Amino acid sequence: MADRPDPPRPDNDPEDLGNTVGRRARRKQKARAEDRRTAWFGLGMFGLVGWSVAVPTLLGIAIGVWADRRWPGEVSWTLTLLIIGVALGCLNAWYWIKQESEDD
Repeated sequence: MADRPDPPRPDNDPEDLGNTVGRRARRKQKARAEDRRTAWFGLGMFGLVGWSVAVPTLLGIAIGVWADRRWPGEVSWTLTLLIIGVALGCLNAWYWIKQESEDD
């Protein structure tokens, strides 16, 4: 017959749990103490914020141009969706900056 693996054992040892928690806490404190924010990190964040505004704006313009060609009228869909795209992009950028600042 095939060998069966050992059944999983419950980790009820409080000393082992204490060691694991302590080791993880030390690792977390060490990571927080190290300065991980380099110039590359700043450039990356700058790029992330830029793209998070640019992509919804360009999508709004593209959809607006298509809508203006399909349904011409008094309302400029391009301008309307441009404003909506910029607003969504700014909210998206604010979200990313807020998330990053909460990690400090």
